[in-house]
Amino acid sequence: MPERVDSTDPDGVDFGWVMQTTFVITIVVGAPVVAIASTAVTLPTWTAMASFAVRVGALVWFVTAVAVYLYARRQERQESDVDIETGPDPAEND
Repeated sequence: MPERVDSTDPDGVDFGWVMQTTFVITIVVGAPVVAIASTAVTLPTWTAMASFAVRVGALVWFVTAVAVYLYARRQERQESDVDIETGPDPAEND
């Protein structure tokens, strides 16, 4: 039977997970950040509002993406350090 399409075994950082997590966190955190930040700025037109939301949202996205990537890289290194210390899992050879 062929392997399922939705399963992966990435070497190193799983960039799919990083992108999905970045997207969700940016929406959940970014919307309130833009709303709160917009209270301190005068935005007289719809264009000004949209431009402000894009600029602040881009900054939130960038910071989130870097933080998620660094988290994933740290987790990957910790997992590889554990594998090196304990050796291969004998159950995986079955």
